Order: sequence, then structure tokens, then C-alpha cells
Amino acid sequence: MIHPQFDPVALHIWGPIQIQWYGLMYLLGFIAGLYLGIWRAKRQPWRGFTPEQVGDLLFYIVLGIVIGGRAGYVLFYHLDLFFQNPLYLFRIWEGGMSFHGGFLGVALAVILFARRYNKPIFAVGDFVAPLVPPGLFFGRLGNFINGELWGRPTDVPWGMIFPQVDGLTRHPSQLYQMAGEGLALFLLLWWFSRKPRPRKAVAGFFMIGYGVFRTAAEFFREPDAHLGILAMGFVTQGMLLSLPMILVGIGLMVWAYRTPIFETPVETPSSKTGKRKKQGKNA
Repeated sequence: MIHPQFDPVALHIWGPIQIQWYGLMYLLGFIAGLYLGIWRAKRQPWRGFTPEQVGDLLFYIVLGIVIGGRAGYVLFYHLDLFFQNPLYLFRIWEGGMSFHGGFLGVALAVILFARRYNKPIFAVGDFVAPLVPPGLFFGRLGNFINGELWGRPTDVPWGMIFPQVDGLTRHPSQLYQMAGEGLALFLLLWWFSRKPRPRKAVAGFFMIGYGVFRTAAEFFREPDAHLGILAMGFVTQGMLLSLPMILVGIGLMVWAYRTPIFETPVETPSSKTGKRKKQGKNA
């Protein structure tokens, strides 16, 4: 198969004003997270969130992803360019986002939101975690459309040639990551968090799951040319950044089940009204 070489621009509006597929994928990820968050807030009041709070939370998350993702990309993958020109950090239009940087940005956003609304930090983290994989799904789809972050050479039947790289058949690693850290992780997290779990367990499960899926994908993904293989003949930057996530996730899971704290049901105004009506009818 040959990569279709999609036009990265989805819509030319006027002159230099255009809408790119990658930006649309981010938008779809945010919309999916918002919809799923509102659904959970309405159907599972024991989580202690209202639909309005979900909208506010999304604002914090978007800022965390954009700022953290860009800062992480520059500091984790292009620190040399930052030292040459610190303003490179702000040249977002040239592209470049890092999940691990975005993760740290979201973690900070969760802390700020929790303090603003007087909520336990890990209660917010557990609520946010299952909403992240859909964004990863669409983000990796955007990578595939742009023909970036291609895989290593292979001879598997489903290999793909990326003409902008060379004539070698390569793993379509963007699709592997889309299926792993996007779809599979979402299904696992949605199943795991469908009922009350000890606080910190869902966030820990997410960190372990992402770290494992990302590490597995790194065996098929072509390392960044300026970094290459870092150690032991197979260790990449993505693996090194994912290992702490796995370890911290394991720590959170152990902590959660050794000292379990469960979310308590929260009565919303609508639920209180419903109770009053029911009591009046029974009376």
C-alpha cells in the first residue's frame, strides 16, 4: 500500500487563512471529551460533577494540552533549538506537540481546576482519565493524514510506503497507536470506570495503560532522526518518557487499593426535585 498523501489543509478559506486536518482532529477530540464528560455527569451523579463544571473543566484541559504539549515537544525533543532561539517555543504554527508534555499540562490543569472548585485532585483526575483516549485516537488519525511519525521498515503484508520519506515499506505506526492508546485504552478505561473505584485507581490505570501501549508502539515507530535509539539497541525517547508514567501509575493503583476512598453520591438540584415529587406522590 502507498500512503494516500492527503492534503494537510482540509479547507482553504481565504488567502493564508485555512483549516488543517490536524486542527480538526484536535477539535473532534475536545468535542468527544466534552460529550462523554457531560454524559457521565448526568448519568453518574456520584462522580460529583455537573454538566456546567464539565464545560469549565474542558477549558482548563485545552489550555493544559496546548501549552504543555508544545512545551514538552520543545524541551523533550528539540532542546537544542530552544537554546539556539528561546522564541522557538512559541512558533506553534510550525507544528510539534508532545503527548508527555500535554499530560503534564493536563495534570497541572486538573490541580488548578480542583483548587478552583474545591474538589479532591484525584477525584478530578479519575473523572478526566477516560475522556483522554478519544483525543489520542483523533490525534493519531491526524498524524496519519499528515503522513508524519511513520513506522520502521517492515515486510508485513499491511506495510505502507510513505513517498515523502523514501521507497521503503514501513509500519503504519500511526494507526497502531490510534488503535492502542486511542481505541483499546478507551474501551478498557470506560469498562474499568463504569462503577465506583477507589480514588486514584482510574488515573493510575490510565497511566499504566498509556505507558504500556506507547512503549509497545515504539518498537514499530521510527525514532526521531536527531535522537535515534538511545540505549540497549532498542530504547527510544518515547519509552524513556513512558516508563515514569507506568511506575507512577502502579504506585497510584497500590495506594488506591491499600487506602480506598470512594466517591460519595452528590445530590444535584434535579435529583432533589425528583425526590420531593416522589415523596408527594407516595404521600
